[in-house]
Amino acid sequence: MKFDLPSFLLGYGAGASTMLLGKHLRPLLVEVATAGYRFVDKVAARAAMKQEDLEDLMAEAKARARREERTRPAGQAQA
Repeated sequence: MKFDLPSFLLGYGAGASTMLLGKHLRPLLVEVATAGYRFVDKVAARAAMKQEDLEDLMAEAKARARREERTRPAGQAQA
């Protein structure tokens, strides 16, 4: 295989720049990841609240349906 100097320099430059920029970009990447986790936590918390609201609604509907069954006159036909 033939040694290609421009390809070698390009690869070396890419590796060196990654090392140099990585040290400076780390705080930015940490902030981006932190913001992402905060967003996911907020969405999960809101979803849990909405799920609880839905469960409360379903429990209230179930209780109302059972209460109506108990208070229905005995001679009335069930649907």
